[in-house]
Amino acid sequence: MSDNMTDEVVVGLSKKKVFLLIVGSFAFVALGVWMFSLDASSIARNLPRKDPRFVHGVGVAAIAFFGLCGSIGLRKMFDKKPGLVLNSSGITDNSSGVSAGFIPWSEIKGAKILQVGAQKILIIMVEKPEAYVGRGNILQRAANKMNFNLYGTPILIASNTLKIGFPELHSLFHQYLQAFGNAGSISSTLVDSEH
Repeated sequence: MSDNMTDEVVVGLSKKKVFLLIVGSFAFVALGVWMFSLDASSIARNLPRKDPRFVHGVGVAAIAFFGLCGSIGLRKMFDKKPGLVLNSSGITDNSSGVSAGFIPWSEIKGAKILQVGAQKILIIMVEKPEAYVGRGNILQRAANKMNFNLYGTPILIASNTLKIGFPELHSLFHQYLQAFGNAGSISSTLVDSEH
């Protein structure tokens, strides 16, 4: 362990960031409601895509997806647990609605960086990813399975709800993995968000 590292780092949830996510989610829900409420003539006049079934389908999808995101954000707003804890035993993720919980360093093989637009996400590679797919409720398990199918792991950690930015998140993870995990295994590979 380096001299400037402590035995444990606790990163809180940023209520300001969570609040902004909630506001953004409900703005998209409102947009979805508006799209779903349009009649065929309004769609033909105002939108580039003229098919009412498509426009209404996008509206329903926006209501469902961003409504779920907003409800998760509301739960996080009142969550008293820290968003992330790193110590000599492992990492405890509580940063999102599909948080992985506790992951021991002995199970962590390394990490990759996923970039989606301007946002970077830390993808945690583990020895037995299937063990983490089954964690959580039915919606969490579905999201875990989707992440596993796309990235080979269900464990993705973003800084968009944490009191730190992505560079600090990546640096902390790297330091703790080097000190307590499989030294030298971390990868900073940039993953194309479209794959």
